Amino acid sequence: MDAGKRWYAVYTHARWEKKVASMLTRKEIENYCPLNRIVRQWSDRKKILYQPLFTCYVFVRISAKESVSVLETDGVLNYVSWQGKPAVIRDAEIELIKKFLLDHTNVTLEKVDVNINDTVHIKYGLFMEQEGRVVDVSEKKIRVLLPSLGYMMLAEIPKSYIQVVGKRGVKSR
Repeated sequence: MDAGKRWYAVYTHARWEKKVASMLTRKEIENYCPLNRIVRQWSDRKKILYQPLFTCYVFVRISAKESVSVLETDGVLNYVSWQGKPAVIRDAEIELIKKFLLDHTNVTLEKVDVNINDTVHIKYGLFMEQEGRVVDVSEKKIRVLLPSLGYMMLAEIPKSYIQVVGKRGVKSR
């Protein structure tokens, strides 16, 4: 990986995520528009649709000199910022999104304020050997926190797949 490049999120016009990603690709700017596989049932058939997971967001992996070119792309409104500066997205978070979408369909997003609870180590499954912070635990669901974006992805993962390694209080249902 190029050490001078970092991941950022850009705001796009509504429903322009795929178009923006395509235009950035034509400009040879590395980008990622996470697409959620949605299974839709009609009376006579099922169809799989691919819709942007994050509405109005596309991720770009750029160096400082490419930042203006990104903003000059049709459909890009601005960078997602944190404390007045473009928010840097960790490589690990982009990889987590990619892995999550490979293994799950009909993923939902829930906007959250970042709260710190128990630290867990995942022992089995897709996220094996990862550590993370638990935001909420129910009988079959664990919520994986993406702190740079303020979102969490939801998937049904058995509680037996995790091991608590740092106790700060679990909010259970």
